[in-house]
Amino acid sequence: MSPSPDTAGRLRRLLAILTWLAQEGEAPIDEVAARFDLTPSALVAELEMAACYGVPPYSPDQLLEIIVTDETVSTRVGTALARPRRLSPREGLALAASARALLAVPGSDESGALSRALAKLDRALGSPSVEVELDSPALLDVVRDAVDHGTRLRITYYSASTDQTAERTIAPGHLFASEGHWYVDAWCETAEGVRRFRVDRIASAEPAGPAGASPDGVPGPSPEGGGSATLGAFVPGPDSRRVRIATDPSMQWLLETVPSASLVEREVEREDGRVVWEVFVGGDAWLERLVLRLGPDAVVLDPVEDRALAPEAAARILARYRADGG
Repeated sequence: MSPSPDTAGRLRRLLAILTWLAQEGEAPIDEVAARFDLTPSALVAELEMAACYGVPPYSPDQLLEIIVTDETVSTRVGTALARPRRLSPREGLALAASARALLAVPGSDESGALSRALAKLDRALGSPSVEVELDSPALLDVVRDAVDHGTRLRITYYSASTDQTAERTIAPGHLFASEGHWYVDAWCETAEGVRRFRVDRIASAEPAGPAGASPDGVPGPSPEGGGSATLGAFVPGPDSRRVRIATDPSMQWLLETVPSASLVEREVEREDGRVVWEVFVGGDAWLERLVLRLGPDAVVLDPVEDRALAPEAAARILARYRADGG
């Protein structure tokens, strides 16, 4: 149990801790640490970062107040943070559109809490006329049925990154709509991992038998089949490949900006002092730019065929400068 090495992950966890503490008021340190998979000392270290959080002008009454005793921890928010947020008309309209998009998803509760909250928001906005229409791909019901019944599908899929159509066998696990399109996260037997497919790019689909269970709960092979699919919030596209990169610890900040990057080995475990990251890559050009930005100490460990990409790209760039007289 130790703090997450990536800054974005630590921030998300810290926000979750503060939100939970705001609801509980006060809690034993050991209980909070166990809930968020931290040691008591690591929890206190994380909370110390939040002591200077607040809103302008950052006076004492506008900062978070975190109180840590020998046994308990509690938090109080400043007056500006405690006051309910007032939405502008634009923000209210955007929130209403988002709520209607959720209610447009088949299976949503049209008389539930979200509908009642939306009715209140409409009254506050003056009952604006907002209509939200989600696209309905031809095979959406087929994919939804596979998710509901835990069955595999044999699909013909068009990949925009490669401009090719190929057959794959997938076990759909999570169907959702985002930015006007439907996506499904599924175990792909070709990639041997979880991949994200856009439903409207599926040209054909037919049942291919029942699905098992992958290590992270997404339908797929059982844990005995080998291969974990723990990807966090990021799910790669169908043609992404996993690349291992060793780099200097000082370049960790750059890899933390890559959604698909995850630290797999710390520098203390390597004699050369470098850290090893895993990154999902959709194309050679993107990988070339990443490794070049990481500097001369960065090395692609796996797959072996990708090791020459960055040196070859550097040679091409240098040759072009020389040709231009640079």
